[in-house]
Amino acid sequence: MMKYVNFFLVGVCILFCSCTTGEMAAAAAAQILGASSQAPLFVSCKAVSENEIDFEFSLPVKVVSLSFSPGQEITSMEEGSTVKVNLEESLGPGTRLVADLLAEDAKGNTINVLVPFRSRNNRIPELLINELRTEYGNPRAEFIEFKMLSDGNLGALRVFIAGNYKNPMVYEFSPVEVKAGEYVVLHLRTLDAASKDEYGDRLDESGGRDSSPTARDIWIPGSTKLLHKTDAVYVLDQDDRVLNAVMTSETPDAWWKKDYFAEAAEFLFRQGAWKSADGKVCSPAEAVNSGKTTATRTICRDETVENTNTAADWYITATSSDTPGLPNNPKRFE
Repeated sequence: MMKYVNFFLVGVCILFCSCTTGEMAAAAAAQILGASSQAPLFVSCKAVSENEIDFEFSLPVKVVSLSFSPGQEITSMEEGSTVKVNLEESLGPGTRLVADLLAEDAKGNTINVLVPFRSRNNRIPELLINELRTEYGNPRAEFIEFKMLSDGNLGALRVFIAGNYKNPMVYEFSPVEVKAGEYVVLHLRTLDAASKDEYGDRLDESGGRDSSPTARDIWIPGSTKLLHKTDAVYVLDQDDRVLNAVMTSETPDAWWKKDYFAEAAEFLFRQGAWKSADGKVCSPAEAVNSGKTTATRTICRDETVENTNTAADWYITATSSDTPGLPNNPKRFE
């Protein structure tokens, strides 16, 4: 996986690695006790079904102890390089848990793993990235709008912004049921106390700027700028499959000036999620031209045409025609 998806920080005794249900992307901590040069290393954690969790190590291990928070009853366990744990009850889609596992190899080396992860989500909806505001204009904050194409649950889906290259995963959804035709707006800053996450049944709870009484509003804490005119936005499921993506560029250059954009273009192309008009890896000239965007002139998907995973699906809306949480305004910037 590309470097903007996974991050590893290794210390003398503490290993920080990524680990979610799928390819690794949440923080895990493993402390190696009494370690030799061939001590086992923790590799990953993956929820493979609604009640099975797999922990992968570099060497076969035996489990000394294992607990979950919130607490879970364990019905069976298979040891080895992959420790397969079956839980008594099936978990809801994308439920967050923390595992505390102490393991030992054949030579007596022990390793303690403390890892947060999310349970398997087998009810992922079809969705599209539908509108982007890349510019901040107080009190308007940047946002990413999603349109649901089917019913499902957003739990454990992850939103990435390649331009935020030090920490490209900007958000991971908690479990929430969504319906076909519903809009979900991920606001990329929290500007006031009225900005409330709508994870319940009511869609009119949030009172923040650009909240919609008919859409689901979610807010990223803080005021850091996360999205830029030249960027790549994509959504990954627990198997690191891209559900949808869009690439934008402020200038029609021949190639990307930053390596992380070039890597994102190649990654999304290989996944079949974004391409040039002629079916190749996208260059800035073939991305959505975002040069004319403003705080009220957003990047919008044409909701009347079939998705082609190219810039042809997108346009810049006219001034004051931004529509967070609503169908896109067909009036285009000329």
